[in-house]
Amino acid sequence: MTGKGGFRLPWRRGRPAAAIEHVPPPVRRHVTSVEVGPEAVGRAREAVSGHLAAAGVVPGSAFADTVLLVVSELVTNVLRHAPRSPVTDVCTTVAGGRLVVGVADAEPRLPDLTGEGTGEGLRMVTELAAAYDGDVSAEPAVGRSGKIVLVRFEIPS
Repeated sequence: MTGKGGFRLPWRRGRPAAAIEHVPPPVRRHVTSVEVGPEAVGRAREAVSGHLAAAGVVPGSAFADTVLLVVSELVTNVLRHAPRSPVTDVCTTVAGGRLVVGVADAEPRLPDLTGEGTGEGLRMVTELAAAYDGDVSAEPAVGRSGKIVLVRFEIPS
C-alpha cells in the first residue's frame, strides 16, 4: 500500500482495510503543575477549564461544572492533607469517550476510599463520578514519593 506522494506504508501491509479504518481516536493529555498555596485551587480550575473545550466538553455545561468541582475538591484535599507537597500536578486525559482527572501530590499515604473511611469531600467526588458512569481510585506515584487520585467520567454525548 502506498501513502501520499507514492511512498510505501509497510506497517499497513497485510492488514484488511477495515482494521485501518478503525484506528482509535488520539489520546489528549494535559498536565499542569500548580504551586501549593492560597491560589492553587483557582489556578488548577483555570488550567483544566482551558482544556475542556478541546476535549469536547461544552464550557458552562453541567458536566464541565462537575469536572471543575472535582478538581477544586481534589486540590483542596492536597492543601489539607499533603503538607509535604510544594506543588500538585493536575492532569486531564481524554480518550475513547472518557475523561480522567488526576491530581498528584508528595504525600505517600493513600486516601481511604471505602464508604466508612471516606471524608465528605471524597464522598462527594465519588458521587459526582458515579453520576457520569465513572469512579475514583488512588495509587502510589510512579518513580517518586507520593500518590495520584484519579477520577474517571464518561463524557456525555
